[in-house]
Amino acid sequence: MEAINTIEIMGYAASIMVAISLMMKDIIWLRCLNFVGCSLFVVYGASIEAWPVAGMNAFVACINVYHLLKILRSRNNAESAAE
Repeated sequence: MEAINTIEIMGYAASIMVAISLMMKDIIWLRCLNFVGCSLFVVYGASIEAWPVAGMNAFVACINVYHLLKILRSRNNAESAAE
């Protein structure tokens, strides 16, 4: 039986993280966990030279960061307006 290597473990961890993120009700948690999963997939994809996997997940990670910043800015603006 062949031992599971670190790269395979990273791929499984990325899959699990993305799956868990999709179960979140809170959009911030969803975006954060999905960002971590996508980042792991970028490393995994680059490690196995699966460039479409790495590229698509890098793009999705950027989308997550964009939306997280947008949410946090709107919360800060709402708090500032309330003061």
